[in-house]
Amino acid sequence: MARPPRFDSDQILDAAVRLAASAGPAGVTMSAVAQAIGAPSGSMYHRFAGRTALLAEVWLRTVERFQEGYLAGLQGEPDPPKAARTAARHVVAWSRAQPEEAALLLHGAAEFGRADWSEEHIRRADAGNERVYAAVGGLAAALGAADAQGRDRIALALIDLPLSVVRRYLRAGEPLPPHAEDLAEECAAALLAGR
Repeated sequence: MARPPRFDSDQILDAAVRLAASAGPAGVTMSAVAQAIGAPSGSMYHRFAGRTALLAEVWLRTVERFQEGYLAGLQGEPDPPKAARTAARHVVAWSRAQPEEAALLLHGAAEFGRADWSEEHIRRADAGNERVYAAVGGLAAALGAADAQGRDRIALALIDLPLSVVRRYLRAGEPLPPHAEDLAEECAAALLAGR
């Protein structure tokens, strides 16, 4: 009977997240991840075809986990203004609960080698982004944001401002202040009130 693998994909990806949070995407190499979990370098290639596949998977796992909660906030609340505030709060709350993963997402997919990803990895990334854009667009329509300026206002309220609340602290390696969720929600509510 074959011995079960000592290191599973999640252990490898967890180590890659820690490395990316501390050293950026350049710090995520097959040997660095293997060393971080105490695995032989060769065992890395049993799970991932190479560094490009590893970078794609660490990015996708992280962004998909974020998007799951974000979409739940947007789509799980029938009152559009409340859904918008919930989504804005989620950006901060998720970043507080997963600071290493949130720091990783500050880099963007391009820095994780998206140009070299497999078709399947690109398909997954695009599908997730399309779901988010569709949900934000649906909320914009429900809020009466019919023109480009209105849609930009919604994107600013639900994406850009909540990210700016967390970015400064994450980049400095500092914890988010206790009032960060409130700030994100207040910013979103203020923008929506001005529509």
